[in-house]
Amino acid sequence: MTTTLLSTAGELHARARGGRRAVVMTMGALHEGHATLIRTARAIAGPDGEVVVTVFVNPLQFGEGEDLDRYPRTLDADVKLAGKSGADVVFAPAADEVYPGGEPQVRITAGLMGERLEGASRPGHFDGMLTVVAKLLHLTRPDVALYGQKDAQQLALIRRMVRDLNFGVEIVGVPTVREEDGLALSSRNRYLSPAERRTALALSGALFAGQDRHAAQEALRARAREVPATRARAEALSAIGESRAAADAHAVATAVPGGPAAVRAAARQVLDEAARLDPPLALDYLALVDPSDFTEIGDDFTGEAVLAVAARVGTTRLIDNVPLTFGTLGAAS
Repeated sequence: MTTTLLSTAGELHARARGGRRAVVMTMGALHEGHATLIRTARAIAGPDGEVVVTVFVNPLQFGEGEDLDRYPRTLDADVKLAGKSGADVVFAPAADEVYPGGEPQVRITAGLMGERLEGASRPGHFDGMLTVVAKLLHLTRPDVALYGQKDAQQLALIRRMVRDLNFGVEIVGVPTVREEDGLALSSRNRYLSPAERRTALALSGALFAGQDRHAAQEALRARAREVPATRARAEALSAIGESRAAADAHAVATAVPGGPAAVRAAARQVLDEAARLDPPLALDYLALVDPSDFTEIGDDFTGEAVLAVAARVGTTRLIDNVPLTFGTLGAAS
């Protein structure tokens, strides 16, 4: 399809609008993860709607010593990929279009959630991110805006900002897209050497290990609940080869759902092994958090959670996460 490249909000506002406008915000260097967002936006907007992809490398969300200057800028390729994926418009404003008076004196503050995990590692990052998202929502005037779940804390903060400040826009999260080896797609993956990439696989490997441990524990708890709390339970569990569980069937039935501590331990083991590789993985954080505020969950937690990791391999910092749900399998109605 023909994709129009625009650089000013005036040009965008002058376009005739029919159906819903769906916006995908990016910093460029588009890859298949962005393409998935754009295709989802196309499906939401429908044939009568409009899909706008923004490309803007926001200086406010880069801290001192981060990779603003070397962040990849590939606008021509971005326009081609966006068009192939279903975008009607690529909106690529200059810095003075987004910040006409220079760096803004008035900014969005992310609050306590913005000071945790990524916010603790990158002070001010989320204030800058929310400020530019607010600006771009005003400049593009969408009905719906889509963001990747790979940046789970960012997505949670955008949802909170939209709710707290009464933005009239629907926010849609799109699942993380991964390469065949499991590495989450990121524009920064291109910085990795072959050896660094092998080490970087520990991020997704750790998350999958935690996810597998969680699934196994939830399944065991559900099986224990399926059998009445009598001697028959121990006999039934023993019959299917789970003699250890049968030895303490009552403990299995009343155990903490999914065992957050065990999930953390399974993930950390993978990361600890990666720290001994060449090149090594330098862990920033591993966290199992409540997505409503990104605080660590306790052993009695039930509901949706996020297992998140951030680490540096060489000079490249990467993040990843998986969603988990605690305490639902086999729960009493």
